[in-house]
Amino acid sequence: MKREKLFAEFSPNTTKQWEEKIKEDLKGASYEKKLIWNTNEGFKISPYYRDEDLKNINYLDALPGEFPYSRGNMKKTRAWEIRQDIPLDDIRTANQKALFILDRGVTSLGFITNPDKRKSPLRSQEDFSQLMKDILFDRIGVHFICCNKAPEILEYLCKEVELRKAEPSRVSGSVDFDPLGYLTTSGNYYNNEDSDFQALRNLIRLAKEKLSNYKVLGINGYFFNHAGATVVQELGYSMAMASDYLTRLINTGIDLDTVCHHIQFNFGIGPSYFMEIAKIRASRFLWAQIVEAYQPGIEKSKQAYIHSITSRWNQTIYDPYVNVLRATTESMAAILGGTDSLVVRPFTCAYSPTTSFSGRLARNIQIILGEEAYLGKVIDPSAGSYYIENLTNSIIEKAWKIFLRVEEEGGYLEAIKKGIIQSDIKTTAENRSEAIAMRKEISLGTNQYPNFNESVVKEVVHDIAFPPVKPEKFKVMPIRQYRGSMDFERLRLAVENHPEGKPKVFILTYGDHIMRRARATFACNFFAGAGYEIIDNQGFATAEEGVKSALAVKASIVVLCSSDEEYSKLGPAVYALLKNKAILVVAGAPECMQELKSQGVENFIHLRSNMIETLIRYHKKLGINM
Repeated sequence: MKREKLFAEFSPNTTKQWEEKIKEDLKGASYEKKLIWNTNEGFKISPYYRDEDLKNINYLDALPGEFPYSRGNMKKTRAWEIRQDIPLDDIRTANQKALFILDRGVTSLGFITNPDKRKSPLRSQEDFSQLMKDILFDRIGVHFICCNKAPEILEYLCKEVELRKAEPSRVSGSVDFDPLGYLTTSGNYYNNEDSDFQALRNLIRLAKEKLSNYKVLGINGYFFNHAGATVVQELGYSMAMASDYLTRLINTGIDLDTVCHHIQFNFGIGPSYFMEIAKIRASRFLWAQIVEAYQPGIEKSKQAYIHSITSRWNQTIYDPYVNVLRATTESMAAILGGTDSLVVRPFTCAYSPTTSFSGRLARNIQIILGEEAYLGKVIDPSAGSYYIENLTNSIIEKAWKIFLRVEEEGGYLEAIKKGIIQSDIKTTAENRSEAIAMRKEISLGTNQYPNFNESVVKEVVHDIAFPPVKPEKFKVMPIRQYRGSMDFERLRLAVENHPEGKPKVFILTYGDHIMRRARATFACNFFAGAGYEIIDNQGFATAEEGVKSALAVKASIVVLCSSDEEYSKLGPAVYALLKNKAILVVAGAPECMQELKSQGVENFIHLRSNMIETLIRYHKKLGINM
């Protein structure tokens, strides 16, 4: 029945007919500019797809649970681990928090440990036993985000299993030991190259011997996601990293099936909804192809175990409840893509520790999606979608090219040492930052439609919102992890901390009703992005009346909003009336711009303005320290 045609009694329209109708409706406008999406990933997305677009994709007949596993590993159910991570600052507090959330729908725990042994409270088997008190770790997943502490934590866990006489094969979870990932983000090894890989070999051997279903090697693709990388870069470099691990471990005598069994992929889930669904599906396909080339003895070795975490890159400290919406769509993308495990970041995590309220919202997002939206009841609901199948295939092709390029350089470690990966991601991150500054990439509540009256300075923990960069000697140049909204947030926080208070921006509207209102809205959002106080107006009968009102409220900036035709006379008139008592800004890029500049009107804001550069310039003019 796979190829059975429904509604065969209706004659189909051809692609040619569709294209002709679209061009007719465009009325001469460019098809390419209006309807084709040129993605950051480097491929084009059409406005629609048809059955004929699937003909060159040769793996679509595979069912869920069948090679190449793009449709997931499971055949009947689509359940995933609902995981919540807990900072391990105090043993007793962490244990109580774990027991509390396990009673409220969480099915998997993650403990975030401090990699500095002097600051970590987890120092002995007794400490570990106290942390695991009353936690049935043979019934739920128990994970540790612990960097170089993974070897000793795995030893503690093995000992705890013996003390409790638990069934070792029922213990699941992970330690995210990842020397290559740590090198990528910190610029250094845990210790050194040889000892790090020796520690990894020992971890895998210990897990094989005592905890057969425990993951000990983490492929932390979310590091790339948090550095502003594209979906394709995150996937391509993650696969290159995993392949490098395979090669090195196999060459030291560990069999392929053992290595594959103890690997966990950790991906970040960003805001591009359909792209993220396709990314997870593509990752399973790519991993299956890579492992198949090694000729594994067990079919299950080709199945990727995927953990997802909602992105930190697009979280904001202003209008933070938008982070709840972001987390919801990201969670849906991860689940529909087929993730095995998911962590939803609390909406406050960009600027403060997790609160009971933000933690509750985070876990309830997953519970609602599973229990009320029934997303766990259907396997691969996106299968057969012309759009998503094509998107999956495009990501596969682009990520594979990145993988092959890294292989040509001698593998992931060699490419990192040469700076190739860092340079590639830096270029993408800079392009995305510029797109945010130009408002081509929207961050709601930050660079578009900001809350004019919002103040967060008392709520923000500065070291969380803007992690300090420690001066270190690097073995390799690390990638920079950051949030896309940070530059805007620094601008607004500088205004909140300004001893003279918020500068006033007076919107002087005059003339053509449509143009002045459109430009007033643009100007309000533009300057509110820096946290200035906005004084909007419905319109003035004369320039004199508008200037008088602006000076009466002691405005620092006056934004003239009118039509291009009226600017040629209005601009110089307002400039003369202000007499340098306030900064005059013209909203728009009128044809008479050069003429206005020659008469002293030199400040303009428009759609091609770089908001960050422009607002920094006004900060300097107003004496606001960054």
